[in-house]
Amino acid sequence: MSVETHLLFVSRPTGYELRERPGEPPAPGTEVEEEEGRLRVLKLAPSPLPGDTRRCAYLQPA
Repeated sequence: MSVETHLLFVSRPTGYELRERPGEPPAPGTEVEEEEGRLRVLKLAPSPLPGDTRRCAYLQPA
């Protein structure tokens, strides 16, 4: 049995980074803790990767 995952699209000073996380994606407006600190979920959208059916949470600094 595989664990369901989602993606995080994180804005960084050097560009964007795509990260995989286990479970369901956080809801828009939710704050999450990442290595950059607290980030807020702007929106949920389909994965930007071709053929990938996972959801992607787009984040910005809180």
